[in-house]
Amino acid sequence: MKITSPLITHARFRCCVRLLLLLLLCVGYSRGMPHVLRFGGIFESIESGPSGAEELAFKFALNTINRNRTLLPNTTLTYDIQRINIHDSFEASRKACDQLSLGVAAIFGPSHSSSANAVQSICNALGVPHIQTKWKHQVSDNRDSYYVSLYPDFSSLSRAILDLVHFFKWRMVTVVYDDSTGLIRLQELIKAPSRYNIRLKIRQLPAETKDAKPLLKEMKRGKEFHVIFDCGHEMAAGILKQALAMGMMTEYYHYIFTTLDLFALDVEPYRYSGVNMSGFRILNTENSQVSSIIEKWSMERLQAPPKPDSGLLDGFMTTDAALMYDAVHVVAVAVQQSPQITVSSLQCNRHKPWRFGNRFMTLIKEAHWDGLTGRINFNKTNGLRTDFDLDVISLKEEGLEKIGTWDPVSGLNMSESQKGKMANVTDSLTNRTLFVSTILEEPYVMFKKSDKPLHGNDRFEGYCIDLLRELASILGFVYEVRLVEDGKYGAQEESTGQWNGLVRELMDHKADLAVAPLAITYVREKVIDFSKPFMTLGISILYRKPNGTNPGVFSFLNPLSPDIWMYILLAYLGVSCVLFVIARFSPYEWYNPHPCNPDSDVVENNFTLLNSFWFGVGALMQQGSELMPKALSTRIVGGIWWFFTLIIISSYTANLAAFLTVERMESPIDSADDLAKQTKIEYGVVEDGSTMTFFKKTKISTYDKMWEFMSSRRHSVMVKSVEEGIQRVLTSDYAFLMESTTIEFVTQRNCNLTQIGGLIDSKAYGVGTPMGSPYRDKITIAILQLQEEGKLHMMKEKWWRGNGCPEEESKEASALGVQNIGGIFIVLAAGLVLSVFVAVGEFLYKSKQNAQLEKSVNEHPSAAVVEASAEEKAVDGGPSAVPWWRSCECPSSASAASNISLNPPSWSKQRKSSTCTPSMTGDCQAKRPWLKVDTCSLFLGPEEGEKRREW
Repeated sequence: MKITSPLITHARFRCCVRLLLLLLLCVGYSRGMPHVLRFGGIFESIESGPSGAEELAFKFALNTINRNRTLLPNTTLTYDIQRINIHDSFEASRKACDQLSLGVAAIFGPSHSSSANAVQSICNALGVPHIQTKWKHQVSDNRDSYYVSLYPDFSSLSRAILDLVHFFKWRMVTVVYDDSTGLIRLQELIKAPSRYNIRLKIRQLPAETKDAKPLLKEMKRGKEFHVIFDCGHEMAAGILKQALAMGMMTEYYHYIFTTLDLFALDVEPYRYSGVNMSGFRILNTENSQVSSIIEKWSMERLQAPPKPDSGLLDGFMTTDAALMYDAVHVVAVAVQQSPQITVSSLQCNRHKPWRFGNRFMTLIKEAHWDGLTGRINFNKTNGLRTDFDLDVISLKEEGLEKIGTWDPVSGLNMSESQKGKMANVTDSLTNRTLFVSTILEEPYVMFKKSDKPLHGNDRFEGYCIDLLRELASILGFVYEVRLVEDGKYGAQEESTGQWNGLVRELMDHKADLAVAPLAITYVREKVIDFSKPFMTLGISILYRKPNGTNPGVFSFLNPLSPDIWMYILLAYLGVSCVLFVIARFSPYEWYNPHPCNPDSDVVENNFTLLNSFWFGVGALMQQGSELMPKALSTRIVGGIWWFFTLIIISSYTANLAAFLTVERMESPIDSADDLAKQTKIEYGVVEDGSTMTFFKKTKISTYDKMWEFMSSRRHSVMVKSVEEGIQRVLTSDYAFLMESTTIEFVTQRNCNLTQIGGLIDSKAYGVGTPMGSPYRDKITIAILQLQEEGKLHMMKEKWWRGNGCPEEESKEASALGVQNIGGIFIVLAAGLVLSVFVAVGEFLYKSKQNAQLEKSVNEHPSAAVVEASAEEKAVDGGPSAVPWWRSCECPSSASAASNISLNPPSWSKQRKSSTCTPSMTGDCQAKRPWLKVDTCSLFLGPEEGEKRREW
């Protein structure tokens, strides 16, 4: 028996204790952080086909973690990969159970919804996290507590698409979806028409074939230029190729793709097509660390390059691959935060859940990671990724470029400046051939007159041709001018709602530009775009110049109206009669005709009825009548009459100068109101033009009344062209409503036409482009440049300046002709002729009286002398002397003879003062009828009487 030393025994004991403690520490550490952790991956692929991008990314992520050891330095991650057929949910369930029996901490995939739902139900039952990188529809009462998805929430992504549509100011949008889930994904966009002014059209891609040409053809026929495609990257690549073959990759089309793999597509064939293509990208390629990982991924990807028909570029990491890479890292972060996790084998038929599953799922939802797709945060309730950043990308000539960002909080933030946008448009215009549609109208577009045959653009000249030449010089494009087929500017037909003319050609994209006198209107702006105006104008009236009015020979009566002439005549008659009555009534108007004999009983009054009328005529004609009123009352009447005639004659003279010295050019219409108030002069506009649209849509009563007139006589007053309207104005009583600039041009060359009134409205001409054309803004910049340089004004002066019409000679008074004052000569001649007839009448009347007197003298010589003496006394004595034979008082022969003197003056005065005695009244009355004896023979004897008659 061997005896062992106590010292040796004690040393062995201490060594055993140390070994035991070390063993216990190793066992404890192994329980806190497993050495090996298995992840399960279920991927869909074609039998015997290469591995997909997601499967390669799954392996690449696990290998990266195992190599770097920055994350889980003491744990090795392994994987179990199972492949299933697409849409085979039963096989997916079986493969998931197989992996759970092996003991996996989480299952990644599959991607399609039917298989994913089957796997998800198993994971929910056994408490194992299910990680998805594809979008899956979530019902409102979601109970998938063991589910997380790294794919951006499509309700948020749908809002991003809607914000982009608003930014592009789309009003008509076509949504094309691949499968039925697309309508769910785009629910925010589909609700937009009820909340925004957007017209939405929804179409579905063919389900059993990749041939989208029938659908694209229908969209092209329907003029659907703004399209949103909700499909995968493979289908998107096929659509682009087919759209190129269909001629739908032009600058007028704009496509938005919802796939986040747009950046990885081969867009080389479309860079210079001019097509607008936009989309989103979640992969943060601008980060240097991300770029480094993608570069390493490219080396892995070279072992299994993408399929030729996938449309992907070699070496690019797809969004699905990037999301799978981030998903593995997020789960690894959760593993690192749970040191007590242990993985056990689970059986699907036992329904015994993993005891660490709930805690592990919570750690995954709370994990934060800055991965290839940006920051990763999950909604703790439904496990969706609602907080993410998107890059907005757009196709340029250099390729797909970032133009902005979007996030759920801030929304859309476009970083591309307006200057950068326009620079890209300028590049696309350089050396590009544009089709320009126009219409013939002087002086905008005209056929060039030449002895040689002209072809192409050389056939035309005019203001718009010069403008087009300047625009091409600035922007560097080549153009081809074409005349519009129907010869119309463009209006919407009421019956069909279809447009015609230049507007229709722009809508059909038969023309890239419409350079013509095309007015910018509200209704046209709804279907086409316009540049900034290159000319401002308004509607006015074109009419013939009125001929000079023939005043007529009695035009001197025109200064006063017929009523005034009648009132003057009545005033003249009234004043003359009043003057006669007052002169007879007033005692101060009677006077003694013999001032040397104050005791004479004879008085006289100058204002007889005829003299009263003569006094009124003299005052009215501004001439004297040698009759002066003596009484205050008659002087008041005379003064008032003189003041009246002063005002009348002054007014007549002033107005007569205006009527006779200037020949007025009177027009039957002076404004649109005059046109509206009459129906004798017809008026109209160019059919289906902007002027017609103005009157058709106006709410102003005057213009609405004019439209009722024109529409009721549409076939007789509407014209097909401006030239037809001008000819009708020249040949008939017709007023043409047209643009003021054209009227200015026409009146400079045709002196028989003139503009009536001012402008009815205010509008402008602009260059028309199809809706959404990328050329509009650059055309606008070029027009503003021409305006600042003064070239627009110079071009207008060039084409509007004509020979000019002679200036009207109305500034100086012209000499009066016979047609102006010929009536005065007629009145003078009539007065002279009348005076001759009156003189002849007086002569005949007096001759008849003399003959009767001589006859009476021969028959009764003794009585005739007394009558003749009394007659002479009446003539010399004035109106107040009463003849003796009228008073029947006869003087005695002795007294009469004794009072007669041989001195003629004294004889006359004495004879006027002689009186008759009452005793001879009877004899006088008895002898009066036949008293016709020569007075001188009776009183003085035959010889002395003869002498007195000679005197």
